[in-house]
Amino acid sequence: MKNIMLIIVLFISLLSNTSYAQQTDTKEHKVVIQLTTGDTLAYRALVKQLGNMTKIWPNAKIEVIIHNKGIAMMKKESSNVAEEIATLTKKGVRFVVCEFTMQQLKLEKKDILDDAFYTPYGLIAIVTKQEEGYSYLKAGF
Repeated sequence: MKNIMLIIVLFISLLSNTSYAQQTDTKEHKVVIQLTTGDTLAYRALVKQLGNMTKIWPNAKIEVIIHNKGIAMMKKESSNVAEEIATLTKKGVRFVVCEFTMQQLKLEKKDILDDAFYTPYGLIAIVTKQEEGYSYLKAGF
């Protein structure tokens, strides 16, 4: 009798987990991530987290808004995660660079990785995304 009860409990548990997984796959997820740090370890952590996120939510809308010192992650000459960015871009992640920061640092689009998108002002882009229903995360340690 105990074995039958155990089997029933396990079966119900399996059904509830399956239905939860199906629910999470159909929900639209929208995430905006702010990156402002020059810490290359934070860049590695971010691309790892983005890789995990795109595995679990392959249809999620994810934008990384990059300004201030974070722009080093997107510079051709200094990015330690350029290959990962290219892979994530193919999965639909958008890396959006602040043109105001570029102007302050005297950078041109030719200095930035080819996978980049651009916004005139990073903070305004973040606020706009939040107004559109995106969840906000801040990258870095």
